[in-house]
Amino acid sequence: MLEKWNYTVLTVCLDKKHHRDTYAVWRYDPYHYCLAILLERYRFFLQRNNSVGDVMAESRGGKEDMRLKRSFHKLWENGTDYVHPEDFQKTLTSRELKVKPKSANIAGLQLADLIAHPSRLEVLRDNHFIDKPLPPFGEKIINILAAKYDCVKGKFYGKKMI
Repeated sequence: MLEKWNYTVLTVCLDKKHHRDTYAVWRYDPYHYCLAILLERYRFFLQRNNSVGDVMAESRGGKEDMRLKRSFHKLWENGTDYVHPEDFQKTLTSRELKVKPKSANIAGLQLADLIAHPSRLEVLRDNHFIDKPLPPFGEKIINILAAKYDCVKGKFYGKKMI
């Protein structure tokens, strides 16, 4: 089914140690930094496809969910260095991040759960953080995802290591 379904993958991995060492004074919360990068790439994907979209995350718990919602709203209101707030507002259909628990059994979140770990392993391997063979099931998922990453003329926008 992963091969047959129509979806596009955007994956961002953050080297937390490098982030911590590089930004000793100014440090963006790694989870929120990844959200900003993902939203930028999602916005560019939507723009290229002349479309709009919504954003949903899996719940991490009360305080964490509220912090992530505030971060999303800040991006909606202020944009990033690469995306003006008006551009987010034109392409994202809601100013509020939707957060749902795993128990809600939402198909998109279930799909994200299934592909997140293998996709992460692939990005880590591509960037030489892993040099051992990956598990066979993970390798199988990675082979399927090759055709699912956001890619334009051979340039991958759907895989990013920061």
